[in-house]
Amino acid sequence: MKINHLTSAEENLMKLFWDLNSFYLKDVMEKHQEPKPHQNTVSTYLKILVEKGYLSTEKEGRIFKYSVIVPFDEYKKFILRELTQNFFNNSGKEILEFLFKENLVSQNDLKEYFDLKIEMKPVKVKAPTLEFAEEILNPKKDKKGKEKDKKKKKKKD
Repeated sequence: MKINHLTSAEENLMKLFWDLNSFYLKDVMEKHQEPKPHQNTVSTYLKILVEKGYLSTEKEGRIFKYSVIVPFDEYKKFILRELTQNFFNNSGKEILEFLFKENLVSQNDLKEYFDLKIEMKPVKVKAPTLEFAEEILNPKKDKKGKEKDKKKKKKKD
């Protein structure tokens, strides 16, 4: 199913239609918030939304019954994909970085959503060798021992 772009006015009406799911023009006029648009205006938008494939019609006597064809979740996916392609280089990572930076999503939100149990394991750090400190703290080596070490090193070279 190909989904087309909606204008902001069409989108606002569709929000009402998604709540109603199946409705008549009079239902829209009753449920619409103040200031209510003129009936002809709503009728025109209904016709446009039928042409765009968001609504279907069924004639019942002299009036039409409208039904939503494109579910709200499908429209959200469409909008998010468009947003990702046009503004975030097709990168979910860029979207998340933006959401974090703008404080629209927190790490706690993600932890709750994914139910992550992150445990930090301590990194094993090799104890540093302190040769100079050992020499100062344990001056037990005599000069003969040092001379032997030097001779061993010369033999290796």
